[in-house]
Amino acid sequence: MKCTICGKSIDTTFLNKILGTYIKDSKGKLHQVCFECQKKFASKEEILKAIK
Repeated sequence: MKCTICGKSIDTTFLNKILGTYIKDSKGKLHQVCFECQKKFASKEEILKAIK
């Protein structure tokens, strides 16, 4: 999986869970966001602006 903001590959655990988070936009589409991008953008609104 790749981060939708920076394009880096997101690591997964042995149970295939990502080391990051999923953010749902207003249309209901899920976006994968890596841990580093979560640190850069403090709130969900800032992350959604960076995706678009």
